[in-house]
Amino acid sequence: MVASETQLVQLTGTAVAELRKIIAEEGRDDIGLRVFVSPGGCSGLSYGMSLEERSDDGDFVVQQEGLSVFVDEFTANFVRGAQIDFVKGLMGAGFTVHNPNAKKSCACGQSFDTGANAATAQKCS
Repeated sequence: MVASETQLVQLTGTAVAELRKIIAEEGRDDIGLRVFVSPGGCSGLSYGMSLEERSDDGDFVVQQEGLSVFVDEFTANFVRGAQIDFVKGLMGAGFTVHNPNAKKSCACGQSFDTGANAATAQKCS
């Protein structure tokens, strides 16, 4: 399924540039960014990202500036309208998700709760 970038997720200009850099370092132009959430983390759900060659059956595929972002149906329920950015700070650099659906998040920035996920929360490690 192809989704427009405003329907599901959107990469910031900084994230686009960094993703292009990472793909170039891999020496391939046939990979995209998978964004996913999984139960767990200190707030109930955790974000994850990986590079993948292709989408899976049932995935939403967001095309932005020649890049592909793959989002499975489960994840789409939690990240619709989110913005993916790349930030650099004192503790390092990495992709981050600005999610309008998150009601609260952990200080680590990798875990969030949409209001119905507290039962899956785990202790911070």
